[in-house]
Amino acid sequence: MNSSEKWHRHLGAYGICVFEEKLLVIQKGNGPYIGRYDLPGGTIEQNEMVTEAVKREFIEETGITVNIRKNLGVCDLLIPYELPKRGTTHIHHVAVIYSVEHISGTAIKTPQKFEGQDSLGACWVQINDINSANSSPLVIQAKKWLKTERLPFESQRLDDWIKKTPAPPKP
Repeated sequence: MNSSEKWHRHLGAYGICVFEEKLLVIQKGNGPYIGRYDLPGGTIEQNEMVTEAVKREFIEETGITVNIRKNLGVCDLLIPYELPKRGTTHIHHVAVIYSVEHISGTAIKTPQKFEGQDSLGACWVQINDINSANSSPLVIQAKKWLKTERLPFESQRLDDWIKKTPAPPKP
C-alpha cells in the first residue's frame, strides 16, 4: 500500500451455484463491478452468520433458496474504486465463497429495491461465456474453481481494473 491510498474494506459472503453447465449470476447496477456479472451474495449484516448471509442474499437477489455444500475459501481483492463520501481510493474486497446447491424456486425474480441493493437481477450464464470483460473478479474465480476446484491462495491487486460506465436510462 502506498501512502496516497485509502482502502474501504468490504466483507461479503457469496455462493457458486451451477445447473446444466450454467452459473447463476447477478447483473450489477452499482459499485466497482457495475455492468458486469457477479456472484449472488454480499454484505454480512450485523448479528448474522456468514452462511445465513449467503442464503439471505440468494433469496433477495435471485428468488432461489440454496443449501450450503462447502466452504471453498476466501478471495482477497484490492480494486481501485473511489468512494468520495468515505474519502477512499480502493475497495478491499474480502469474499468468503461457498459452493451451494439449488433447493427451491424456479423463476428468477427481479430483486426488491432498497438502500444498498446493487443487483439488477439474476440470470444463468454459460460457463464458457464468462470472461473478464463481462464479469467481476469473483465470477472469474468461480469459473477457475469450477475447472480446478481451487481458489487463489494469494491476495490480488487489480490496479488495471476499469469500472464500466453505466448505460444511460432508457426513455
